[in-house]
Amino acid sequence: MRQIFLLILLFIVGQWLVKALRRHDAQSAQRTGGAGANGAKGAGGGARPSAAPQLAEPMIRCAECGVHAPKSDSVVVAGQPFCSAAHAQRHGARPSGRDAR
Repeated sequence: MRQIFLLILLFIVGQWLVKALRRHDAQSAQRTGGAGANGAKGAGGGARPSAAPQLAEPMIRCAECGVHAPKSDSVVVAGQPFCSAAHAQRHGARPSGRDAR
């Protein structure tokens, strides 16, 4: 019974030490990373993050194949988005209207 209690106690102490080390590493990284950029405090008075988090890039759906592609890699022709220039050409070459019958 004592051994089980001792193992549980060691596990709890180990978890506490790991969390304490992570906290210490995060604080030291924050101090070293923010000290150069935020040496003089501005009107806000608080520490600001060094870089804003990047948001995910919007995706578009190709009018030809239906594949979702990043907006920066897409090709827009006649108001319709395509995943590549080849799909835009293939879609433009397709007969439409009376020719499609």
